[in-house]
Amino acid sequence: MKELAKLVVLGLVVFSTALFAQMPAVSSGTVKRISNFPSRFVDARNIDVWMPDDYPGKKKYAVLYMHDGQMLFDAKTTWNKQEWGVDETFGKLFKKGEIRDTIVVGIWNNGKYRHSEYYPQKTLNALPDNTREFIIKRSLQNRPQSDNYLKFLVEELKPYIDREFPTESGVENTFIAGSSMGGLISIYAICEYPDVFGGAAGISTHLPMVLGDKVPDPNAVPASFRSYLAKHLPEANSRKIYFDYGDQTLDALYPPLQRMVDKIMKAKGWTDKAWKTKFFAGDDHSERSWSNRFHVPVKYLLAK
Repeated sequence: MKELAKLVVLGLVVFSTALFAQMPAVSSGTVKRISNFPSRFVDARNIDVWMPDDYPGKKKYAVLYMHDGQMLFDAKTTWNKQEWGVDETFGKLFKKGEIRDTIVVGIWNNGKYRHSEYYPQKTLNALPDNTREFIIKRSLQNRPQSDNYLKFLVEELKPYIDREFPTESGVENTFIAGSSMGGLISIYAICEYPDVFGGAAGISTHLPMVLGDKVPDPNAVPASFRSYLAKHLPEANSRKIYFDYGDQTLDALYPPLQRMVDKIMKAKGWTDKAWKTKFFAGDDHSERSWSNRFHVPVKYLLAK
């Protein structure tokens, strides 16, 4: 279990194209797949766009961009037979009238390069030389590329989505979310592009950033992210930022690290007007846990 969790976080689980070729079945709405979406910045990958039951209608939609897109909708098509239940969550919240009209853009991860695309690249500059070199070689496959991944989202994918779908394209209707390393890249995205994203959710955000006893200075790694946040967070309360965490399996590492991040948020002037950190006792690091509480960040980001 411990070794599998480590492989997943490090992005070394290589997803089989054959395994994920099947379209996900959804209980509400529909999914449109853009296969092998090309990019000048990163490798091509599938994009799954979920649209609610009333789509298209005579309306425009907010957009939630989500990482690890192959894990969002259907456990029958995922490597671990778990899913986020995005369609179920959104379907229920729409019926209750609790959130605005929204489509979800699921961006598939890149297999063994998942970690290198999700690791906040500019934090590398704050590391000691030997630690930085170790991480680039061992964790990032010699390809740190999160800045290019964000360019792909902002300069290629978002313009395509806004062109091909009836979206509300402004910052106040554009959001980003993910779990684990996907949580890190979501928070990094709103810091790098506050003029694009109006809110970000880091769910079980992987604040250790890497795992392994052989990292030369493991404490310097999460410290580099905190240093980055202190310098690059958007203006206090100008956007919505959400963190959460559990305390089981990999999430057991997160409580003290999240408390340090929360101190930075407070020091930078963020209040509960636009920032929330939620603790879910007993939750572990899995799609099953994230599915059970996914309604919380969705309602926070997308409330009418």
